[in-house]
Amino acid sequence: MKKYINKLLVICTLLILSASCENDAILTTLKEVSFSGPIEASPNTVVLSTDNENESVVTISWPAVVYPVNAPVSYAIQFDVASDTIGATAWEKSVRVEAGEEVLSKSFLGTDLNKMAIKLGLPVDVAGKMVVRVESTLDRKIYSKAIALTVTPFAKQVVFGQIYMPGSYQDWDINTAAALDAVSSGIYQGYVTFPETKGLGFKFNTERNWAQFYGADANGNLMDHSDTDFQIAAPGSYQMTVNLNTLKWTAVAFSWGVVGDATDGGWDNSTNMSYDHQLKIWKFKGALKVGNVKFRLNNAWTINYGPKNNDEGKVYLDNPGAHYISEAGTYEITFSIQEKDPTTGIYPATAIYTVKKI
Repeated sequence: MKKYINKLLVICTLLILSASCENDAILTTLKEVSFSGPIEASPNTVVLSTDNENESVVTISWPAVVYPVNAPVSYAIQFDVASDTIGATAWEKSVRVEAGEEVLSKSFLGTDLNKMAIKLGLPVDVAGKMVVRVESTLDRKIYSKAIALTVTPFAKQVVFGQIYMPGSYQDWDINTAAALDAVSSGIYQGYVTFPETKGLGFKFNTERNWAQFYGADANGNLMDHSDTDFQIAAPGSYQMTVNLNTLKWTAVAFSWGVVGDATDGGWDNSTNMSYDHQLKIWKFKGALKVGNVKFRLNNAWTINYGPKNNDEGKVYLDNPGAHYISEAGTYEITFSIQEKDPTTGIYPATAIYTVKKI
């Protein structure tokens, strides 16, 4: 927010100085600004596969744009197909990626470029053309000339299977342990909430029994039949990822939350929901005031959902609406959402929720 305020002050100063010259004989106008040279893609032909999906596969670079105002310049990159870059709706379907302030290049991983290519409609396993341009912003937006990028996207193989995660969070019952689903060959992922009233230990099992299981070795990695428990850092909800190929695991803090003036956190701080790994839904139970609630991911507005009304039981991605709580009291709220598309990395357009006064 601070950077935008600083830019606004600079722009306002420019306008005030311009207005002060109204009595001068010469009319003051904004100086023409443009990119001083072409942008570049290195390389400009990319063949994507599982071998390079986690590697940097292309770097887009550009010359600095000099504005008549001394302030940081923001850059973004747009990807599209040539047919969508002409006419009244030119570039409206592009994929836009923020690059940052005062930066002159940005690199992309294979998985990210693959998602963009498929989203833009390029066929898999066939070389297709994307066009790329850079957007520069200060007191106005300036665009570079577009360049071509040849990309061959690939389709990820659909994998099946599960492993299981018994632990103190659910009293070590293998029959009710959280299931982690296969997301790639030998790699599993899922969500678990560790309550504050339970312990932090857990293991990984390949079946719903104790015939084979993984505990921790001296470095905290997976070791067959180790009696040493893995330990999560602190209570809370996590996205768990287990790689049986490398015998490593990761836990990333992850939670859907309710936000709004009906909650204690207001519109600034989400109240985290807990994950019911058996029902595969997120839950909130607590006091609400008269006001509004909606849902967002990881206490940020990047991914958020709001309803169109109180009656449908459905919320929509980036919808500004909220569910209205007309009576203060204790409520139970549930939120059920499908995983984001593994090919495009996009969250679904809708999700399901319930609100019940208890």
